[in-house]
This record gives sequence, structure tokens and C-alpha cells, in this order.
Amino acid sequence: MSISSSSLSSTMDAPAEDQVTAALRLGTPEALDQVRKLTDVGAMTRILHECIAYQRALELELDNLLSQRTDLDKQLSNLQKSAQVLDIVKADSDHMLASVRSTCDLADQVSGKVRELDLAQSRVNSTLSRIDAVVERGNCIEGVQKALETEDYESAAKYVQTFLRIDAEYKDSGSDQREQLMESKKQLEGIARKRLAAAIDQRDHPTILRFVRLFSPLNLEEEGLQMYVNYLKKVIAMRSRLEYEHLVELMERSSGNQSNVNFVGCLTNLFKDIVLAVQENSEILRGLCGEDGIVYAICELQEECDSRGSSILKKYMDYRKLARITSEINSYKTRLSVGVAEGPDPREIELYLEEILSLMQLGEDYTEFMVSTIKGLSSVDPELGPRATKAFRSGSFSRSIQDITGYYVILEGFFMVENVRKAINIDEHVPDSLTTSMVDDVFYVLQSCLRRAISTSNINSVLALLSGSINLLGNEYQEALQQKMREPNLGAKLFLGGVGVQKTGTEIATALNNMDVSSEYVLKLRHEIDEQCAEVFHTPADREKVKSCLSELGEMSNSFKQALNAGMEQLVATVTPRIRPVLDSVATISYELTEAEYADNEVNDPWVQRLLHAVETNATWLQPVMTANNYDSFVHLIIDFIAKRLEVIMMQKRFSQLGGLQLDRDARALVHHFSSMTQRTVRDKFARLTQMATILNLEKVSEILDFWGENSGPMTWRLTPAEVRRVLGLRIDFKPEAIAALKL
Repeated sequence: MSISSSSLSSTMDAPAEDQVTAALRLGTPEALDQVRKLTDVGAMTRILHECIAYQRALELELDNLLSQRTDLDKQLSNLQKSAQVLDIVKADSDHMLASVRSTCDLADQVSGKVRELDLAQSRVNSTLSRIDAVVERGNCIEGVQKALETEDYESAAKYVQTFLRIDAEYKDSGSDQREQLMESKKQLEGIARKRLAAAIDQRDHPTILRFVRLFSPLNLEEEGLQMYVNYLKKVIAMRSRLEYEHLVELMERSSGNQSNVNFVGCLTNLFKDIVLAVQENSEILRGLCGEDGIVYAICELQEECDSRGSSILKKYMDYRKLARITSEINSYKTRLSVGVAEGPDPREIELYLEEILSLMQLGEDYTEFMVSTIKGLSSVDPELGPRATKAFRSGSFSRSIQDITGYYVILEGFFMVENVRKAINIDEHVPDSLTTSMVDDVFYVLQSCLRRAISTSNINSVLALLSGSINLLGNEYQEALQQKMREPNLGAKLFLGGVGVQKTGTEIATALNNMDVSSEYVLKLRHEIDEQCAEVFHTPADREKVKSCLSELGEMSNSFKQALNAGMEQLVATVTPRIRPVLDSVATISYELTEAEYADNEVNDPWVQRLLHAVETNATWLQPVMTANNYDSFVHLIIDFIAKRLEVIMMQKRFSQLGGLQLDRDARALVHHFSSMTQRTVRDKFARLTQMATILNLEKVSEILDFWGENSGPMTWRLTPAEVRRVLGLRIDFKPEAIAALKL
């Protein structure tokens, strides 16, 4: 069968035409061109069907649109009616627009007229002001001349001030008037300077106030401030010089009666004059140059303080011969090391210390007051305040305070050391006291010296005195505390018999009481010093320095407690040999008891009462002469000895079950009695012995598991598993195999 070439060609092109028809978009010009290019009948048929379907869709859409015609006609009709209304609105709006434009044009015209009137008015006012200024300046010139003729300088100054104010506002007119006024101003300035200087020379305070007030209206504030402050300095200098000369005169006439020479009063009057000068004249100073004027006055008056105050302190140091005394103290320390002990009188030194402290406190209070006054001013030049504050800390008076502080530290240290040594040397028993006089005296001296050091507000003084007090407590005082306990044959003296026993026991108890109370006093002293320093020293660096020294002071309490424990153990070592024979006799007592023996022991105690009697005899007589803390420690050390010794003895015995009950009864008797002898609990001391008695009371070996491990309840076992097995082995009726089989 033959196939034409055209048919073959159309068959081969069919796939390509299928792709074209697939991408055909009906209803577009491009679609028509693509249809015209088709050659395949199948593709044409598909396009035909698609065209028919597309035509039907268009018909449906057209029918839908035609169905809306009625509504659209109604809406169109309504729009036509609205158009008529809009025409009316448009006509009204055009009319309104024309009215607004007309009103706007009228408003522009009115505002233009107003601006013209305002400009004319301002020019008229300016002209009137200039006319008034010309008239006022003329009045000022005439007023100044008349005031100068009548010596009404206050009015003349006001006229000058008014003229200068007007002239500053209208500089372009009245040059002749200005020249006339300036001549009058110059004349008034000369009068004010001359009359003020004369009043200052005559110390005429009302006249000085009158003329110094003229300097502000004349624009001479700084000059007036300088002259007035110089006047204040002269007044203070004169009063201070008279005070100083009177002081020197008293020094020359005193010749041994040094109490009449009052350096503190002299310095107080100087500070009082300076403070009152600032306070009473603050209004005038502020009127001249504002608050800067007050700061300027304070700085200038501080120069007078530096001059006069340092002179008073130097004269005091010379008069009291502080340099010579401190030199003697230093050489005294050297001589003391080689056995020669003769130095200044501490009573005289104490008087000097009180004087020095008063002088230092005065200086510190004055400085703090003036610095706080400067800081309290709100409108001061930012650079002026710190500079003025620095002047107080670096002036000659401050340096003199530093010098006298150096002397104070040496004198206070000497006074403290000498009085502590004196308290140790004159140590004696105080009636109705558990300690000797040394304890209260030493800590009173330390407390007084440290309080005085803190009152200086000088951190270096406090640190030096704290270091000295720690050194004293750690060496000489601690040696004195331990001296009694280091005596040889102390135990023999305690139990020799006779009258000396009570005395020796009291001395030993008092020595131990001294250690106990001293450890408490150290902590109280540290707490007090810490509180006082917190009120005086506020910077973190100072607080850290104080804290470091106070920590060393706190360590002294531990050192005293260690010495106390050693002394207490030494005392107990003298008592325990008196108790040991009774304890040793326990080793001969049998705990393999029958019921009859157990009942007999209940009536006739085999050893507990004898032991308690021995303890009472050898220990309780010391209770009235011991502190409560020391006596409790003493009793507890004896209990420790008894409990440990009994544990050893009981571990060497054999027990029946009744013997275990007997041991439990003995342990309870010991706990009950010793609880009445001390304020501290004693049950823990006999805990091991009590637990041994509990084990020895068991009916059978396996019952221990009811008390062991998770079944122990609130009880804490003090015995190890090995010790529990060993105690179980003490029962004569318990088999070793059952004990070994226990899983503890």
C-alpha cells in the first residue's frame, strides 16, 4: 500500500501542531494566526470543539450581563437625578469660593494696615524711650552732682548705676552727658575708696559697711570685696595677736603652773573669729560677688588661720617641750632594754595628751565646717570649690597638725605601754571579783587610748595605737596571764592540805578566770572600736586598714582561749590523780550478776557514789571562785577523763544481761549527777558508754539489728561496727558464731 508524501509530512508534523494547540489562547489575535497555520485535521477538530465550548461560555457570560440591564438602567436614572443636584451644589460652592477670596483679600489688606500701625507704634515707643532716657540721664547727672554736694553717696551711687544701665542700652547718643557722668563717677569712686580706707584704719564698722556697699553700683565689686576681706583679716589678725601675746605673757609668768596657759582657748577664739566673720558677713560678701565672694573670703581668711594657727601650735609644742619628751621616750625604750627604767611621768603625759587631742579635734572640726560650708554653696565657680578645699588640707596649719599628730602617737603609745605595765605590776586580788585588778585595768587603759586615737580622726594614729595594743596583749599581758600556771609543783600545792590549799586554788582559778574574761574583753573591745571607726572613717581604703588590724585583735581572743585550755588541762591533771583510784577500783567489780547480786547493788551501790563523792570533794570547792564558763570547762574535762577511763575498764569485763542492766543504771546515775554540776549538756560525753549498756541489755544477738542502720531512728551510733561486735562478745551468753554472722 502506497502512502503519499503529503500524508507522511502531515503525520510527522502532528506532534508539533499538538503543542501549538495546547498553547492556543482563544479570543486573541494571536490565536487566529495560529489557526490559519494548522494543517492537521485532528488538531483542527480539537480547535473546533474548543472554539464551540469557548463560544458557549461567552454566551453564558453575555446572558449574565444582559440580565443586569434593568438594575443598571435604574442606577443610571438615579445618577441623572443626582447630576442635577450636583449642578446646584457646584453653583453654591463657586459662590462660596468667591466670597472666601474676597474675605481673604480684605484680611490681607487689614493685616497690612495693622503691621504698618505696629511698626509706627514701636518707632514711637522707641522714640519716647530715647526721649525718656535723655531726660533720665540728665536727671542722673543732676542728681549725682546734688548728692555729692550733700554727701548723699548712696543716692549718688544709685544715679550712677541708673545712668550706666541706660547708657549701656543707648550707646549711640548722649556722649556729652556720658563724659559729665563719668567725671562724677570717678569723683564718687575716689571718695568711696578714701572714706572706706579711712574707716578701715579707724575700725569704724558702720562706716565701712556704708561705703563698701557703694562699690557694687559703681561696678567695682571685686575691688570692694578685696578691701572688705582685707579689713576682716586685719580685725582677726589683731584679735589673734592680742590673744597670742597674752598667751606668751602667761607662759612667761606661769613658771611651773602650766595649767594657766590655755592654748586650746586661744586656738578656739581664732577659729571662732574666722567662722563668725564668714557667717555674719555672708550677706555683704554675697552682695558683692555672689557665692564666689564667700569662697574668696574663706580662702583669704584661711591664710590668717595658717599663719596664726600654726604659730599657736608651734608655740604649744615648744612650751610643752614635745620634741624633748619624745626624744626621752625613744631613749627610754633603749635604756629599758638594758635594764635601766626611768622615763617621763605618765600622769604628766596624760595631761599633754588631752591638750593635744583638744587641739587636733578643734582643727578637724574647723576644717570640716569650712569645707562643708564651701560644698553647701550651689552657684560657685566649679574650679574654685576644689581649689579652696585643697587649701585647707595643704596649708601650714594642716602641716602643723601633722607634726603634732606625730608627737601624739609617740606620747599615746608610751602612755598606753606604761599604764599597762603598771597595771600588771600592781596586780592584786579584788574582793567580790573573780578576776584580779589587772584585767579591768589593762582593758580600761586600752579602751581609753584607742577611743582617744579615734577622736583625732587620723587613720594613721588609730592604726599605730591598734598595732601597739595588739603587741601589748600578745606579749607582756599574755605572759602575765600565764605566769601563775607556770609555777612548779602546782598540783602538790593545791592538795597539800591546810589553809594554803584554799589560797592556792583561788589563785589558780583567778588566773584561769583572767584568761577567760580577757578573751571576752578582747572581742568586746574589737566590736566597740569597729563601731566607732565606722562613724569616723568612711572611705573604703581606711575601713579596710581598720578591718585588717581588728582581725589581728580578734585573733588575740583565740590566743587567750588556747592559753586557757592549756591551763585548764594542767589543773585537771592535778585533780584526776585524786579520782583515778576510785576508777581503778571499778576494774575489780564484777558485772556477771545474778538476780540477788543485782538487787543488792540497787541498795548498796558498788562504785558510782564513791566516784561522785571523789569528784565533789576535789572539784566543787573551786566553783565559787571560777567563772561559769571556766567551771563548766573544768567539769567537762573531768568528765572526759572519767568517761574514757570507764570505757577502757568496761571493755575488759564480762557481762551477764543483768550486768548490762547494772551498767545502764550506773551510766544514768553518772549523767544525772554531772548534769546538775554544769550548765552544758553531758549526755554526749557518756554516749559511748550508754550505747555499750544498750547492747549489753539485748535478749539475743540479732536484736542489735533493730537498733542499727536504718532502724537506728534518732540515735547516732558512736561505736563502730567492730566495737559493736566487741561489746557483744562481752556477754557471757552470746555465741561468737552468732556475733560473727551479723551483717553490720
